[in-house]
Amino acid sequence: MKLYTKKGDEGESSLLFGGRISKADPRCDAYGSIDEAVSAMGLGRSLSNNQEIKSILLKIQREMFIVGSELATGPSEYHKLKQNFSVVTTDMVTSLENLIDEITNQVELPPEFIVPGASAGSSAIDIARTLVRKAERRVVALNSQQKIKNPEILRYLNRLSDLLFILARFEDKDLPTEFATNPI
Repeated sequence: MKLYTKKGDEGESSLLFGGRISKADPRCDAYGSIDEAVSAMGLGRSLSNNQEIKSILLKIQREMFIVGSELATGPSEYHKLKQNFSVVTTDMVTSLENLIDEITNQVELPPEFIVPGASAGSSAIDIARTLVRKAERRVVALNSQQKIKNPEILRYLNRLSDLLFILARFEDKDLPTEFATNPI
């Protein structure tokens, strides 16, 4: 089996469960943004010095495949996705909220703006955070066009960017704050 299919040579991509869309379609842009964030999380995981953070990032990377699958499924075929695979759930959002609360209790946030770059690990996690925000904006655009079947996707992405913010701070919790803050 060859890695390349040549099916995208004309600028189109296949959706899960059938159908083709332009690679410039907002749906393709949305699930492409998810892919970018997953890759940045992988970089953060590889650079982190904290096993707990590595574990959390891997779990989230796997969950983001669920998000991507939902976005890569056309509304008319969504029922097939729900029958055969996982979808984003309220429990997934609640799990992120619990992690945010748990980690926030272990980090003292400075009363100033955080400047990314205190460490390689936190920098990669901050990049992942910004890419999740980008993906969220893409999903909001799809949602405004009634192309999203599951509102939990938006909640999940919103919470995930908050979790990534606090994970980056947790990665640097033992560093001096002057490396990570910018007073106004």
